[in-house]
Amino acid sequence: MTIKEAQELVDNWIKTYGVRYFNELTNMAQLTEEVGEVARIIARRYGEQSEKESDKNKDLGDEMADVLWVLICLANQTGIDLEAALQKNLDKKTKRDNKRHLENEKLK
Repeated sequence: MTIKEAQELVDNWIKTYGVRYFNELTNMAQLTEEVGEVARIIARRYGEQSEKESDKNKDLGDEMADVLWVLICLANQTGIDLEAALQKNLDKKTKRDNKRHLENEKLK
């Protein structure tokens, strides 16, 4: 699915099952919460912290999808075409950083 299709799917789901979008500030708080859940799994599963028994069955992919869901909601609410925004961002990074990482001694 394309990003545009994902934005349309989320919008249709909200209109069918969600009644309406939560306001932007509520969604921003939700996004922060969901990113925290991803961070917790990564810190404990891949970092130096030990993973709690209650976290061992957490699905990292599902938590990342929650982040994407709320981000798409915010994009829809604020009129952002995420596909176009991502392409513009990739173009900016390519122009700005096309040699930066290749020439970084720390990455070799």
